[in-house]
Amino acid sequence: MLEKDKATPRQPKGLFKNWLSLGGVVIAAGSVFSCLFLFATELFLPRSNPYMGILVYVLAPLFFFLGLGLIIAGLWIQRREKPGAWSLVVNLSLPRDRKLLVAFVAGALVFLLCSVIGSYQTYEYTDSVQFCGTTCHVPMKPEYTTYLQSPHARVACVECHVGPGADWYVRSKLNGVHQLFDVALVRYPRPIQTPLGNMRPARETCEQCHWPQRFIGDIDRTDYHYLADETNTPFAVRLELKVGGGKPDGSMSGIHWHVSRNFKVEYVATDTQRQVIPWVRVTDVAKGTTTVFRDKSFHGDPARYTTRTMDCLDCHTRPSHRFLSPDEAVDTALHDGLLDPAVPWLKSNVVAVLVQPYQTTDEALQKIAASLHASYPNLAGGETVAEAQRIYQQNFFPEMQTDWRVHPDNIGHKISAGCFRCHDGNHTTDNGKQVISASCNLCHVILAQGSGKSLEQLNAAGNDFFHIDSVYTDPACAVCHTGAL
Repeated sequence: MLEKDKATPRQPKGLFKNWLSLGGVVIAAGSVFSCLFLFATELFLPRSNPYMGILVYVLAPLFFFLGLGLIIAGLWIQRREKPGAWSLVVNLSLPRDRKLLVAFVAGALVFLLCSVIGSYQTYEYTDSVQFCGTTCHVPMKPEYTTYLQSPHARVACVECHVGPGADWYVRSKLNGVHQLFDVALVRYPRPIQTPLGNMRPARETCEQCHWPQRFIGDIDRTDYHYLADETNTPFAVRLELKVGGGKPDGSMSGIHWHVSRNFKVEYVATDTQRQVIPWVRVTDVAKGTTTVFRDKSFHGDPARYTTRTMDCLDCHTRPSHRFLSPDEAVDTALHDGLLDPAVPWLKSNVVAVLVQPYQTTDEALQKIAASLHASYPNLAGGETVAEAQRIYQQNFFPEMQTDWRVHPDNIGHKISAGCFRCHDGNHTTDNGKQVISASCNLCHVILAQGSGKSLEQLNAAGNDFFHIDSVYTDPACAVCHTGAL
């Protein structure tokens, strides 16, 4: 009887008496450990990661349920197999069992260590510009491409789109999970709609670097343009921009007066892109008085619309994702020598081929090359074609139906309403005694214009703007200047 008992060892009882279930326990424990580690990382790092929600609420649970599934599978197999077939028996007196136990414990520790390192590396990667622009956000290709060409190319996406603080961190986590499912299910809009309704106020992001009280003063700036004629005639405008800013006494002047802390500017827009602004209210914070300006054609109730407080992004609508119009992009290329102004009709021909409707980028590049080769068969080299294709790739994205036409840039007023959304001379108080001025000299002074010697004849008092060869008084530039030419 004793010999029989020694030959047939007693079967262990318990749940996790098989290697499969025990492995599931390790994986599930690793996912919980990683989740706790990520939370701790968020608490102690100075900047929050907007995609933490994807890691904690999507990836970590996947590994947890994988481990749980292995546990259940091991138990199910254990119950169906012959007694002892899947049982985990560790006899420390046997060298083989001791080696297996050491290997298992070492493997479990290595797995947990890899979980920690992998979690942190994943955390860092989801905080990177590459992740925001390429890996997860396939529809973000237009924004990522233009971001790389912008003045903010060395500023991480999360600095502007999330910023510091717990409140917006939580919002960004929830939004990150939402975006993940939108990308996975391919249900994102084309183009991406702007302005973003859930964008954090610029005072809490932009002003972390751009101190609004710093007095900038006036800026001397020259804009170079080329006419769409046979000789690609150059035409430049040299401006003194009254940027202004905060003065030592706390007051504000110039264009940056609009974001003064001494005054509060609010407005109502009747369209989603905030291009039609029929109602404006200015509050003098110190005096507590308000002045309301209304477009003469607006008779609606402003209470029916959302009242927005003006900030940086109402003028700087494309600070990091600017889509150049073909007119602007070709002007820049001609001025920088990337396109040769001596080639007849070059500006008009390049712009014309850029604005054609294309279904894909590949189709566009092929047809741009074919069209320019047909127009200039004797043009040596491929620099013109290559530059036209580069302009297209950096500013046109047919797969996302995105270009300058769907994302207005409200700096200035040449190809979009910009300043003239309010400064059109039609916004007055109800008694008609005050009006939002449409004077050109309110924000800038034209020091010189034209080309050659004309640009050297500076007039500090300012010149009237000449529209090529005549004085131009109608401020609605964007009616004719669509960006195509």
